[in-house]
Amino acid sequence: MNLDDVHRGIQKSKRRKRLGRGTGSGHGKTCGRGHKGQHSRAGFSMHPTFEGGQMPLARRIPKRGFNNRWALSVAVVNVGDLEKCFEAGDEVTLDTLVANNLAGGRFDVLKILGDGQLTKKLTVNAHRFSRQAREKIENAGGQVVVLPGKKPVVKNKQGAGRKRG
Repeated sequence: MNLDDVHRGIQKSKRRKRLGRGTGSGHGKTCGRGHKGQHSRAGFSMHPTFEGGQMPLARRIPKRGFNNRWALSVAVVNVGDLEKCFEAGDEVTLDTLVANNLAGGRFDVLKILGDGQLTKKLTVNAHRFSRQAREKIENAGGQVVVLPGKKPVVKNKQGAGRKRG
């Protein structure tokens, strides 16, 4: 492969294909839709995973175990990581953890775990703390602040207290 092959055939501002503008345009009459059939009709749409009656990929592959799609994604940070990245007296928040690349990506809940040693006095804000982590932070003279987490949805709670008559 040559270096000039990389950009060959790429157009930055390509004009749209103008359909139905006569036979001389190359896209007249059927406008590239062919003759008859489902694809030629106006308003045609198909599910993106439809495979023409073949067993779809999502149903062909084996499925094992249990997948809880409502489970909260938990980001985990160890006490030893806090020791490395923060100075004594600092406040550890979600934003400062993301800025220091300790908690990355999307997560619903932040949990502090007790792996490692902590000698600095820190104020740590998180949704959850392990028992060891809580002890280590408080023994170092720091403070633990529990943030409110997402509340679970309770089914049929709205109409439970009303009388019907």
